[in-house]
Amino acid sequence: MLRFTANLSLLFTELPLIRRFAAARAAGFSAVEIQFPYELGIGEIQRELDTHELELVLINVPAGDLMQGGCGLAGVPGREQEFRRAVMQALPYASQLGVRCVNVLAGRQHEDADLLQCLHTLTANARYAAEALHSIDVTTTLEAINTTDMPGFLISNIAQMQEILEAADHPTLKMQFDCYHMAMMGEDILGGLSENIADIGHIQFADTPGRGAPGTGAMDYEAIFASIAALPYRGWCGAEYRPGPDGTEASLAGWQHWR
Repeated sequence: MLRFTANLSLLFTELPLIRRFAAARAAGFSAVEIQFPYELGIGEIQRELDTHELELVLINVPAGDLMQGGCGLAGVPGREQEFRRAVMQALPYASQLGVRCVNVLAGRQHEDADLLQCLHTLTANARYAAEALHSIDVTTTLEAINTTDMPGFLISNIAQMQEILEAADHPTLKMQFDCYHMAMMGEDILGGLSENIADIGHIQFADTPGRGAPGTGAMDYEAIFASIAALPYRGWCGAEYRPGPDGTEASLAGWQHWR
């Protein structure tokens, strides 16, 4: 059985973040995820989760200047202490809010940095995050992001995720498999899911092109969702797409039967 979570960073954005919990519950979701929840206090989030009987499934480690066009933290040599502080910021959110997975964004390669040194830094930082989060029984994930949306991103395909997981060598470090990003990179989605399912901690989805809802683009989500349902995957599938001009509620109709 598939279990879907609403990504509150992309869905229901017509509302302030604090009101998106209620909107997600009203739309039939029992779980949510938030890229960066840190604008809200832990207590504020907990009240919303309790009030609306929701689970918070996934958050990201703070990523520094990444979302403003910078290189981020995790793969930048010399910023290791900043990354560790970011992990420490995520830790109480994950612990107190019952989060299952915390995602690490690799970030971009700095124009003056050596690629191998960046990857070495990312590997060490991913291992550090996994060890810290393992202490509170939380899985750490590492996500590949396509290089059209984020040029220069350090990890952009399945093979690179596999390499970092192997190099970091930590049992609770997994892939965050985003079907949209992998489709944008030309990856075989069904094959990638089936071949790596033991190493996948969380799945996200959107259609291509445009990162819209399933059914708005070229991807065969009937086949993708059927494949996930048949796999030995017990995690959540995060709806992380842009709803379009008609709003989030309207965007749910095309894949409602899977919910």
